[in-house]
Formats: sequence, C-alpha cells, structure tokens
Amino acid sequence: KRQPKDQPADRLALARWLTSPNHPLTARVAVNRYWQMIFGTGLVRTAEDFGSQGEWPSHQALLDTLAVRFREDGWDLRALLKAMVMSDTYRQRSEISRQILEADPQNRLLARAPRTRLPAELVRDNALAISGQLNPQIGGPSVYPEQPDGLWRQVSHFGYGAFTAQAYYPDAGKNTLRRSMYTFWKRTSPPPSLSIFDAPTRETCTVRRLQTNTPLQALVLLNDPQYLKAAGSLAHRMTTEGGNTSKSRISYAFRLATARLPHTQELEVLTAAYEREKARFTADPEAARSLLLESGNTGDSKELAALTMIASTILNLNETITKQ
Repeated sequence: KRQPKDQPADRLALARWLTSPNHPLTARVAVNRYWQMIFGTGLVRTAEDFGSQGEWPSHQALLDTLAVRFREDGWDLRALLKAMVMSDTYRQRSEISRQILEADPQNRLLARAPRTRLPAELVRDNALAISGQLNPQIGGPSVYPEQPDGLWRQVSHFGYGAFTAQAYYPDAGKNTLRRSMYTFWKRTSPPPSLSIFDAPTRETCTVRRLQTNTPLQALVLLNDPQYLKAAGSLAHRMTTEGGNTSKSRISYAFRLATARLPHTQELEVLTAAYEREKARFTADPEAARSLLLESGNTGDSKELAALTMIASTILNLNETITKQ
C-alpha cells in the first residue's frame, strides 16, 4: 500500500507500515521467533530467512492464525507466550517412541514436547538461581564476571589504550552474580563460558543459534570458577535447608535443579557418591579445605566438601541444563 502524499516519510511512518494489517510479515516473523525460543525450532525452520530461499512453514495455518491473533491483540507478547506454553502441543511429554522417531526425527509434526538445551546465558543463570546466588537487580551498567587471566590481551591493540579495552578486570561481590544479559562483551573476545555453549560472537546478527554437544561443556560446568562457586553455594543450601540426613539434602538439591524428586536408583547413586567423597576428604583434609576455599566456603568440613561435589554433579546433569 502506498504512503499518502501528505504523510511525512519519517520513522513513525515506517513503524505504522510495519504494523499495518496490510503488512503481515512483521507479525509472522515475530511469532516464528518466539515459537523458536519456546519449541527450539520455528514453524519456519529458517527463522533468519522468510524469503524464497527459506524453508516452507511446517504448519502454515497455525503460523497465520497466531500472527493475526498477535496483531489483533495489540501486539500483546505476554498473551502470545501464554497461548504457546498453555497449548496441548507444548504440554506434551518429551518421551518418544521408536515409531515416532523413525517417522519424524526432527519433531516437525509436533508429536512430542520440545527437548532442547538451555541457551548459553540461561545455563549460567539457571545454575546461579538453583544455588541461591542470582542477583535479581534490573538495569544498570554492564558487569564483569570472572574470566581467564590475560584473555583480552590476546586480541587487544597494545598502545591504543584510549580506544580499546586492554585487560579484563573482574568485578567483586554481587555484580558477578547478575544475569548473563548484563555481562560485558568484547566483540572480538566473548566470554568463553558462554561461547562454549554456542553463544554467538556478536560480530554479526544471529537469529538462529546452532547447538553443539562437546566435552568442553561438561568441563565448564565442572571446573569453571563461576559454576564451582555455584556448587559451593548449593551445598550450603543443602545443609541449611535440606534437612539433617544426606539423602534428604541430596533430594532437596535434586528437586531444586530438576523440579522433581530423584527416583530411588538415582538417589542411591548420588548417596553412594557422597559417601565415597566423604571418605576421600576424611583421608585428605587439605583437599577438603582447598575445595571449600575455591567454592566460596570456609573451614575443612568433610561433609560440606562432599556435598559440594554432589552439588556440582547435579548442576552438570543433562536434565538440569535441558528444557524437557
């Protein structure tokens, strides 16, 4: 539709055109991206390309219906997301039979609930929330969580300190525990713990992230100082909020991480691991002190050190970092 001659060609005119009923692409793109965020894959798989080179919608009528409803509801994002997560499609179980796997391995027919790993930022935020460390402050300047020493120096231009950051200086205190969206990014040197979980470099716009599965991800969850301190904080919660027995404490942490109680076999495995760790730290008190110091606790309690190892194991579970 052509713009009236008496209407100025400004940003307001562009906004009106983008949200006009005669321009359905904006609503369709928005709905598809939020569907991708919730279900892992968009109704149009190529969320970055709605043109002739993109993939055809798997459920075109559904995409059109949601787009029209989104526009007619006044672009109410909360209503759109609520409709998606309250749908029977989203509330299915993620279990899959052999027949469905053979017929629809990519779940394009939506025969089961989505089962996807959390985005890189949410993997970290989830660990902080489970451990009770997450700082919920909203807004403010970027923060500097812990990173490997000297990381920025590999990509900095020495001698031009007035124009570019030369060295990374981590924050202290609650600033290091803020949500990952507030983490400062050096475009040519993104936070390694986020990059390993497939966060883009931000040198170019990325609409659809590809997910990988590598041993480095498990190593980050087990050894990165941020996750080690999260394990220490979770172990402290286990001792103060989880009851007086090892089984009740392990069950409490497991429920915090996975939103369910452990099955009998799972609890037996974790309890046996706790007893082994406790025996190891009893024989080596210095190892217990070192672990507690690195994880943000003090003393040489062999029980707390053993619980820290179990907390780290729970935070590393596939079920903890996977939406299912």
